[in-house]
Parts: sequence; C-alpha cells; structure tokens
Amino acid sequence: MMDKNLKTAIIDKYISPTRQERERRIGIEIELPVVRLDGSAVQESAVVNAAAAFGERFSFEPVSRDSDGNVYSMLKTETGDDLSFDCSFTNLELSLGTGSDLFEIKARFETYFMALNDLLSESGHMLTGMGINPGYKTNANRPVPNERYLMLDRFLKKAAEYKTSSDGRLLHGRNDFGYFTSASQVQLDVGYDELTDVLNVFGRLEPYKVLLFANSFCDELPQLLCARNYLWENSMQGYDPHNVGMFDTGFESVDDVAEYIASQSMYSVMRGSKWLDFEPLKLTDYFAAESIEAEYFDGSVIRQTVIKPDISDLKYHRTFKFEDLTFRGTVEFRSGCTQPVRDSMTIAAFHTGLIERLSELKELLYTDRVIYHHGYRAAELQRMFSGRELPGFVDKALLTAQLKKILDISTAGLKARGHGEDTLLAPLYERAQKLESPAGRMLAALENGESLCAYIEEYGRL
Repeated sequence: MMDKNLKTAIIDKYISPTRQERERRIGIEIELPVVRLDGSAVQESAVVNAAAAFGERFSFEPVSRDSDGNVYSMLKTETGDDLSFDCSFTNLELSLGTGSDLFEIKARFETYFMALNDLLSESGHMLTGMGINPGYKTNANRPVPNERYLMLDRFLKKAAEYKTSSDGRLLHGRNDFGYFTSASQVQLDVGYDELTDVLNVFGRLEPYKVLLFANSFCDELPQLLCARNYLWENSMQGYDPHNVGMFDTGFESVDDVAEYIASQSMYSVMRGSKWLDFEPLKLTDYFAAESIEAEYFDGSVIRQTVIKPDISDLKYHRTFKFEDLTFRGTVEFRSGCTQPVRDSMTIAAFHTGLIERLSELKELLYTDRVIYHHGYRAAELQRMFSGRELPGFVDKALLTAQLKKILDISTAGLKARGHGEDTLLAPLYERAQKLESPAGRMLAALENGESLCAYIEEYGRL
C-alpha cells in the first residue's frame, strides 16, 4: 500500500490543481530541427548567435546560460513565450505562452519562426518541420554543455550497461536520440471531474492519432513512420515502462491515477545546486529507502555520494507519457511528432476541439469496432499503426470514415469556441482521406526519386 505521506504529496502536486476553477487555456510547445542547407553538420556557434540576435530583436530576457556562457533559454515576460534548446543546439523549441485563441498563438509562432529562419539563413541554416532531424547522422548530437544535460547524457548512455528495461525489452543503442528527435506538444487545462475520462479516452485515441501525425522517419528504423516514440520508449527513459508511452490501463477513479503515479520511477534529484542521478526507482521504493547511492558532476569529474530521500523530492519526478498529468492542472499531450511547419497548429487544434466534445469522442471510441475488438490492446495498435503497413484486419474505407468522424467531432468542438479555429483541421481531412501521414507522404516521394532536400525545404515552409 502506498505510504500516506507519498499519497498526500502526489495528490497535492498532480490532483489538487485540477480542482481549481478556471477557463480552459492552451499551451503549445513546438520543437524544430535545425539543419544546414548544404547537408553538412550544423555549426552550433552560428545557431547560438542567431538565437541571441533573435532575443535582442524581440526583447526576450536570458533565463539560462550554459557553461560557455551561451544563452540556451530565454523568455518574453509579456506573453510567456520561451525560446530554448531542448537537449542540444540542433533542436530549437518555441514554447508559446498560454492563450485561449489558437490564431493569436499561431500568429506569434509564425512571426518568431520567420525571424529565426531569416537569421539562420545568414549562415546557411534553417528550421524544418520533421520529428527526426534529417542531419542526425552528420551532426555532433551532443548535449548543451551544462550540468543537467551532461548528467542526462550520462544517464541515457547507461542503456549499454542495463541492456534491457525493467520488463525485459531490449534497449536500443541510439542513446543520443534526444538530440535529434522533435515533438509538437499541447497542454490543456483539465478539471477534476473529467480527468479520468481525458486520460482513458485520449489513450484509446492514440492509434488513430499516429495515422494522422506520424512524421519521424529514420532510415535506421525503416519499418517505422513514427520512430520517435520507439526511440523514447526503448531508451533509459523507458527503462520503467510506466514512465513512457501509453497507460495501457483503465482508470476508474482519481485514486487509480494517484496509484499509477506512485508506480512510476525517478532517477534524478537536486541537492543544493547539483543534479544527482541514481538507479531508477519506483516512487514507492525511493521514498521508503533510508538512503540512496547517487552520483553528480563536480565540474570536472563524476563523484559518488549518498542522499537521504525527502518527500519534497517529488518535484523532480518527471515522466513522458503520451497523456501526461502535470503539476499545473493540465494534461500534456506528448505523442505528436513535429509537423510540417505550415501545419504546426493542427495538433493543438485537434486536441482542443476534441476535449470540448469529450463525451462524443468517448462514445465513438468505446463502441469502435474498426480497429478495436480484433484481439489487440490500444498500445499494441498504436505500435502497429506506427509502421509503414497497416495490419491485415483493417478495412481502409472504414478506417478513413472513422478518422473523418473523429475530425468532425473536433471540428464541432472548435466551432463551438467561436474563433473559426476549425479551419486549422483542413490538412487532417486530406490525410484521413489518403490514409497518409507526413512521414508516409515524404517516404513515398523519396522512393519515387525525389530528394530529401526538397522535403526539408517543403516541410520548413509556412
């Protein structure tokens, strides 16, 4: 049974914020690969300089600097917009401050994107809209030089030591995946009474989502159109399967959600100004321990130490579920690959519309026999639909029709909001009709002789 103090801390951090009465707001994070137009490795100093010039132009204030003094995170206080580099200087992230109108957020994103591309073009670089950086084999694929990312890099490389996950899955050897995978994520405010339905229903939606949004083809995993999720789930981040991917279980109550969180693992905390890593431990095991052997970087070498767990360490617990409950009273939808830039708002619009019509989506998915009731769980279907070929039991006409019904529900939800945001879903109807995701479209073109460079430019065009 979960310790009472741990349960209270989990409820305070994750559950209580959903009880707050508030307008539903939207937060969008878009990671964008940085590429060099001539195909050579990204020149990190040029990217850093472009970001610095951007910050000056738009009055972004430095938040964090790396060990070389370069700004890798900056904030525009007025809007809450943030520019950062996620793990490496070849993966630029724009986090747009929360808003209630997708078009207002879209306008800010496009303004920033065009300015960044103008600055990057001066040194022969650009941003594009793909879930795998097309230059991943050429780029340095190294962490932003600061303590946290260096410790994360060390942790991920332990896959070679562990070899398998806690449930016996083989861990892949691409431990630098975090430097070349890019996501498009949306956070939506969720109320206490709808929390379990949001997690259950959107989890059941995941197989359909990957058909629409897969955009991370990696030639080292040629059977997949959505390699990004595979790379996350079969890395040290996925050593504990409860920390990544789908819940693959039904929640009957909020207590079930709290119990699931307690079953997740943590591997890192702070003491003073230092990050300390240790063997991944379930929260129940970590907080029950008298002491934990840990390691930290002292600025020159890795040192060993012993720490005593404290309930306040829960603030360092972080997971990567497809539907991730956050301390803000939001659910972060994390499974979407970065989209072609002109379609960047499709993921946010899709989820925003559906959550407004949650009961209709629930009814459709819980009576679904197009993909369900063929012997496969939602997580199995999601992995199958991430591949290049649909499983044989699928009727393509029925699949297209069901995708359109899902999109119609989202359209209705967006129309009810009254901002005209339903027009943002237009590209998804085309994908549903053709059963063709961005990665599928690109791969078909490449196999017909078109160049990767052409798609880097096309998917990077507004």
